[in-house]
Amino acid sequence: MLLDFLTYPFLRYTFLTGILIGLIAPLLGTFIVVRRQSLIADALSHVTLAGISFGLMTEKVYGWVISPIYSGMFFSVLGSIFIEKLRTVYKAYQEISIPIILSAGVGLSVIFISVADGFNTDLFNYLFGSVSAVTVNDFYVISGVAAFVLVIIWLFFKELFTMSFDEEQATIAGLHVKWINMLFIVLTALVIAASIRIVGVLLVSALMTLPVAASMRIAKGFKQMIFLSILFGEIAVIFGIISGYYLDIPPGGTIVMTSLILLLIAIGMKKLRK
Repeated sequence: MLLDFLTYPFLRYTFLTGILIGLIAPLLGTFIVVRRQSLIADALSHVTLAGISFGLMTEKVYGWVISPIYSGMFFSVLGSIFIEKLRTVYKAYQEISIPIILSAGVGLSVIFISVADGFNTDLFNYLFGSVSAVTVNDFYVISGVAAFVLVIIWLFFKELFTMSFDEEQATIAGLHVKWINMLFIVLTALVIAASIRIVGVLLVSALMTLPVAASMRIAKGFKQMIFLSILFGEIAVIFGIISGYYLDIPPGGTIVMTSLILLLIAIGMKKLRK
């Protein structure tokens, strides 16, 4: 069945793209969850939706051909920078920066979608993911994002690990906390924007948190938690893409439900051990 699935060139690109997303989304999600910033993914996904809607609107209204994946990345990165800036403004209430940016993303999305004459098939695919929407250019862009993320995580793993558990101690130790935080949230924005083709804007945050939540129940250390998060993420993405093709449904929903089932299994395993 899988071999038949991979005989189509466009599906091979979709499958390979899914493998990359299943790697980088839970990888960054592990740091996000440990830092207790899970809602950042939700906020940036809505900002990404605003960028996608802007790209579709400009093509519809003005005839400008702007790839939604590029406009989505631009808005997502811009939103991530604003979140980090707002965290410095509201030092005692840093979490308020997330709903502020989320609200801005939703508001802009409504405006752009309305100007573009409402929902269409393209926007639906971006919302919930699509098996057939990934192009060769998308694959190359997402490959570049994945490579960039892996290099940064490899270079700054110790710093990110320290900051995830104790940011004040990291500051005392002389780490450049401000700039590393900025770099990390920009990485998160890029991963979210890169994942929209497969998972969908409204469901991408689940791929960054549910596999991590499952691995937390059974992992015995941080590195093992990263490994299990990636494993669960890959299982969910592969199953979601294959079932999405054969059942003719958006893969995002299946990816989320598979991740949820894995979480319930992990919770059950933990209780059985006790």
